[in-house]
Amino acid sequence: MIKTLILSFFLFISIWAAGQNTAYVDKKSKEFIFTPTPKSEFEIVGYEYANISTKRMICFSSNSNLVSDNMAKCPLGAYFETGRMKEGDRIFYLGKAGSFSKMNFVSGTGKKTIFYFPKGSFVIK
Repeated sequence: MIKTLILSFFLFISIWAAGQNTAYVDKKSKEFIFTPTPKSEFEIVGYEYANISTKRMICFSSNSNLVSDNMAKCPLGAYFETGRMKEGDRIFYLGKAGSFSKMNFVSGTGKKTIFYFPKGSFVIK
């Protein structure tokens, strides 16, 4: 009975982990990449400063209204994934900033904008 419970627990954890979104920073290039799993709900928000009470700068969400209408009025935009950002736009990891990660949004025209993701929004691999 205990073995069955333990096996069920590990099976539940593995299914749950497989369904998580994949947001990561490439260790070599420092580029932020986000490609969600199908049918998953998610929201990752980048802030102007390392504080969640500051202005929302960018949003990645599964909510089509939030993305299509940019309801949060994020200056850098709202997206389903990094692959759907404008041509040439990229995000780079700059380092840690307390309980946040400092990021650099580089537009296709070369304009750079610093913003902050809360820690835990992505992994480095």
